[in-house]
Amino acid sequence: MKKSTFQDPFEVIRTEKGHTEMNDQDDPVTMILRHKDVRKTAHNWKTFQSGAEPGRIVVPSEVNIRDIRQIPFEVDPPQHKDYRSIVEPWFKRPREPEYQNKLKSIIDNLIDETISKGEVEVVHDFSLPLQSRALTVLLNTPFEEAETWISWGTHVFRSEDDPLDGSKANILYDYLDKKIAEAKENPVEDLYSVLLNSEFEGRKLTEEEVKGVMVLTFAGGRDTVINMVTNTIAYLADYRESIERLRNEPEIIETAIEELIRYFTPLTQMGRVVTHDSRVCGHNAKKDTRVSLCWASANRDATVFENPNEIILDRKINPHVGFGFGVHNCLGATHARTIMKILLEILVNKVQSMEILDCIENIENLDSIKRKVGFQKLKVRFSKR
Repeated sequence: MKKSTFQDPFEVIRTEKGHTEMNDQDDPVTMILRHKDVRKTAHNWKTFQSGAEPGRIVVPSEVNIRDIRQIPFEVDPPQHKDYRSIVEPWFKRPREPEYQNKLKSIIDNLIDETISKGEVEVVHDFSLPLQSRALTVLLNTPFEEAETWISWGTHVFRSEDDPLDGSKANILYDYLDKKIAEAKENPVEDLYSVLLNSEFEGRKLTEEEVKGVMVLTFAGGRDTVINMVTNTIAYLADYRESIERLRNEPEIIETAIEELIRYFTPLTQMGRVVTHDSRVCGHNAKKDTRVSLCWASANRDATVFENPNEIILDRKINPHVGFGFGVHNCLGATHARTIMKILLEILVNKVQSMEILDCIENIENLDSIKRKVGFQKLKVRFSKR
């Protein structure tokens, strides 16, 4: 079996029941597995809320390591719309040519460095630097800041031996407190300063609200982007003909990106808290219990996707939920798509082939279900075109 093959561990139970249970720190979760049910539940924010106790909608729950509300991620309408209207223009900047040129320079240089080395451990020496350096463009902060973020590793709330590391989370919080204080004292044209100068309901955002946006920005697009970049490289290494095809058919690159996002789905699931006794996919959902929207399962639903366990680079119909669905769809999706597009365009034109030399898979434990989300390590040899 090729290293970039990601099995669908939800297939049988999705077909037979449509949901399953997992225990998360004694706060159980009902995982919703079918595409239709996932989208319907995500759309119904009044019954299945995001604005619960900070950290509770994340699986695994982060209530024991943070009390900061991530904004607008953990806020429901109508406030969600008002918060999102503040930050959305900033997160649409990846559409601008100047922004894309900065990303092109970063990715171009990184690929040149990688080719010159010949062999590289992709997760920590390629994907992590790429994600961190690209984040300096999103935040409009000095390029040198990326070195600090790289030193944190692939997760901001996790360490190698601890899936929820409170002391590591404090590193991020202390860093953000410092940067917010600096922006307050000396405003510049970065995201911190823009947020401090923004208004919500006729007042300036509080420092706590600014911190909530920044925690989401740092945490939400970190391991997901790293997984997506790493898994894409694994796929291109396994299927060398795909490099040539993307090189010869650049018009399918954007379609290919959506398909890679669907197949790999870098974020398995996201929770919601039930506001009143209800039913979902034939299951009784009690008030104040949790359900999760299992994006990874929904994206392999054979009633929606033909040959769902295959990567079809030019897949014509692809209503994937890899960036979520409904009012809480991923704020950083434009940034992530732009990274992927530039990465593929440069990679297929500079690299002839790639070969996987060694790897350690990253397996997510969902009680009775185990899901491969990416790699802990992936050593690859790059051959220059």
